[in-house]
Amino acid sequence: MWWYRFFRFTIFRPMVRFSYKTKVFGLENFPRKGGAVLASNHIGALDSLVVPAMMPRPITFPAKAELFAGKGAGAKIVAWFLKTIKMVPMDRSGGRASADALKAISDVLADGHVIAFYPEGTRSPDGRLYKGKTGMARMALSNQVPVIPVGVIGSQSVKGPFGLPWARRPVVIVGEPLDFSDFYATPGNSKVLRYVTDEAMAAIQALTGQDYIDVYASRVKSGDLSPEEADAFQLPRPGGGDPPVIEPKA
Repeated sequence: MWWYRFFRFTIFRPMVRFSYKTKVFGLENFPRKGGAVLASNHIGALDSLVVPAMMPRPITFPAKAELFAGKGAGAKIVAWFLKTIKMVPMDRSGGRASADALKAISDVLADGHVIAFYPEGTRSPDGRLYKGKTGMARMALSNQVPVIPVGVIGSQSVKGPFGLPWARRPVVIVGEPLDFSDFYATPGNSKVLRYVTDEAMAAIQALTGQDYIDVYASRVKSGDLSPEEADAFQLPRPGGGDPPVIEPKA
């Protein structure tokens, strides 16, 4: 993590804190040690810079495996940087490659570090909060770690000096860790995974005040639904039902 800390404290944190004028609230909620899953909303391309720069501990983001195998000069620089700061390549093609990626994430958590996920799976197409995917919940339960909800506001990028992407006064809010230890024994149960995901998304919504749309953001981004059609799926909050009852094994 030496290179991570070097880049964070010499470049990224000063830029995010003083140039972007980012404010952070709730750092007292962030666990000072032990493995944890950070779950955040995703409204801007700069979220993956703003969030880790303002956290009190190093954060590992799973990154698309393709980014680690760049061939052009710029792509090779990106690949070198991601490897240097110990990001985890996430192969979503299935089979052994995906299993290896999940094993790498579990190893990071077992070593007492923090892995960050965007449960929506993609950037929000319109600033609203969309239905979360359950991969984040599966990793938290199978590795028996808490979920730290984080809300990001105002991180949408604009053109800054020299044409660089810039953000104007983002706000990062850290919520209280969520304890799902009652479900550690059933990490693969679909009802449990949906409940844990919805509760994490509801905690994020409570931090950001976003409207919630109960469909996956990818449907809007792909054109399967227009933003106007997505209005029909607006709910007061994700989930909201009673916790699933898990019958003890005989």
